[in-house]
Amino acid sequence: MSPALHSTFTSVLTSIPSPPSSGFNIGPVPIRYYALCIIAGIIVATLISNRRLTRRGAENWVVIDIAILAVPIAIIGARIFHVLTHPDFYFGPGKNTWNPFEPGSVWAIWEGGIAIFGALLGGAVGAWLGCRWTGIRFWTFADAIAPGLLLAQAMGRFGNWFNHELFGLPTDLPWGLEIESTNPAFPAGLPEGTLFHPTFLYEVLWNGLGVLVLLWLGRKVYFQWGRLFAAYLIWYSAGRIVWESIRIDPSEVLLGLRSNVWAAIIGVIIGIVILVVQTRRHPGVEPSPYVSGREPVEADVESQNDYVDLSEPPAASIDAGAPATSTAP
Repeated sequence: MSPALHSTFTSVLTSIPSPPSSGFNIGPVPIRYYALCIIAGIIVATLISNRRLTRRGAENWVVIDIAILAVPIAIIGARIFHVLTHPDFYFGPGKNTWNPFEPGSVWAIWEGGIAIFGALLGGAVGAWLGCRWTGIRFWTFADAIAPGLLLAQAMGRFGNWFNHELFGLPTDLPWGLEIESTNPAFPAGLPEGTLFHPTFLYEVLWNGLGVLVLLWLGRKVYFQWGRLFAAYLIWYSAGRIVWESIRIDPSEVLLGLRSNVWAAIIGVIIGIVILVVQTRRHPGVEPSPYVSGREPVEADVESQNDYVDLSEPPAASIDAGAPATSTAP
């Protein structure tokens, strides 16, 4: 960028401020913006997935029956993955590991600490169970949910902004993120006012672009049988490799890479494997969103004769050929 253009751009945007609050109270009940972002993402993903699944021929709102299992198991998986990849936060001397009534325990999910890759693993298990329950093909559901899932992840990242967390390396770029020096994650030795890469925003933009790409790919016949979900895995995971590489929040490091970088690499590999395997196994078009034999049975349309009264006439009816007796005065 030329000095003149950089100066002009800097005068328009000097930095991105962090929100002044991470939530509010309704009476004694604390409400966190992070939770609201996740809930909003789940709702939007459900609406988009329902529309996509019904257009494939599934019953309206069958996605709810699957989500009843998938969402809770996804949250459990997200928490377990986070705890396992941040053991120093929860295990060791002086830690309240198993006490649900003390801060810092593995049960205190309201304090934050969930991982999307754990959510994907847990959600996949829950979705598989939900598909077995409803008769929907698992890969059909996976393809239907892919764009909405990526949009939900973009919306959820705003929760990190509200929480002043998961930012990147220091930067002097005009869109640097402001983080207060009293933040526990603020690197020691840096001067107050240091700006950081807004990795939440990078992921929001990357995921938003990915939603458009997936919706476009989903119009093509090839992206059935789980291949659109494979494209989602590759797109999302490729972005996470980059964003995780510049984040500075504490994380387990394995062979020189953060645990989430390894998880993202595995995500790309799994996506490629799904593409290859499903292309070989299912080169044709999906016949139905339902497993064979599990299609919903529609009630037969009754003919008009079903509404004709064929019962015996009442005993007081007039005999055939007999003169009618008037009861008029």
